[in-house]
Amino acid sequence: MMMRKLTKFNHTMGFQITHSNKPKKVKPFSCPNNDDDNNGGTNGGSLIPDDVPGYASWLAKHPSALNMFDSITKEAKGKKVIVFLDYDGTLSPIVDDPDKAFMSAEMRMAVREVAKHFPTSIISGRRRERVKEFVQLSNVYYAGSHGLDIMAPPRAVKACDKKGNEGAFQPAKLFLPAIQEMSIELEDTIREIQGARIEDNKFCISVHYRQVPPKDHEMLKEKVKSLVGNRPNFHLTEGKMVLEVRPSIEWNKGDALNYLLDTLGFSNAKDVLPLYIGDDRTDEDAFKVIASRREGFPIIVSSIPKDTIAWFSLRDPSEVLAFLLRLAKWKKSEIHFFK
Repeated sequence: MMMRKLTKFNHTMGFQITHSNKPKKVKPFSCPNNDDDNNGGTNGGSLIPDDVPGYASWLAKHPSALNMFDSITKEAKGKKVIVFLDYDGTLSPIVDDPDKAFMSAEMRMAVREVAKHFPTSIISGRRRERVKEFVQLSNVYYAGSHGLDIMAPPRAVKACDKKGNEGAFQPAKLFLPAIQEMSIELEDTIREIQGARIEDNKFCISVHYRQVPPKDHEMLKEKVKSLVGNRPNFHLTEGKMVLEVRPSIEWNKGDALNYLLDTLGFSNAKDVLPLYIGDDRTDEDAFKVIASRREGFPIIVSSIPKDTIAWFSLRDPSEVLAFLLRLAKWKKSEIHFFK
């Protein structure tokens, strides 16, 4: 029934989507019609930047979640919306110094309001404790190290590991000594490269090169790849001006999303709509999970065209802020309507 409703919804908006149950076969919506919200593409939505080649055609395939807001909430009405958010580039701007990636007071207020109405999780590549320091909210779930370190908020359903132990869920805990050793080796490897820096994210190690001279980028990458290539227990992924060394276990942000749905008791629910907003390659794993469910909304944050499985888009954190405020306002109005 739910699949038929979503198929009808997609057809109404002019979307095309395949029906394979295999996540890798899922294709993002194409040829959407952005007129549902009667916004004319400007009422809180994305203005097409003239200086970005191909952005207009990309936006046609990944329409603004602000412009499509009425259609999104129409599908969400009467359902359990679960909100998942990346941090860097989503709730905060990308900055040269990762220690200064502060979120605004307005964004904090918006996330707090959303979390009052919907179970809300922040899934980041950063160390869980560091993300919590930035966000400063007690009513959200925190998943650090790309979901390798998950903790529930106080007074919420307590997170537990697969053996039933309450507390943080840490599937890579046995890797900690090896991760610490690898961090020391990476420090020695990049020590002489100007601008390179290591960030200890507990269950993964981030090598930032945003401040490295462009001429040294490839040298840094080769050094890190060479070191990681000799360690079968680790693998390397890339993000925005960052290399990330992770333990080689089957776990990513998509697995974290599924784990959190299960922890919240919604893994098998038919009326659940997960909503995930993120900006980086690592968020694609979560987008893929939502796309395979055929229920929910994967939203990419980007002001340039990029390959993504996300169905909708937002240009930057300012549009994420606008979207979250509208989401909280919509839920408030719905609650007042039924009182």
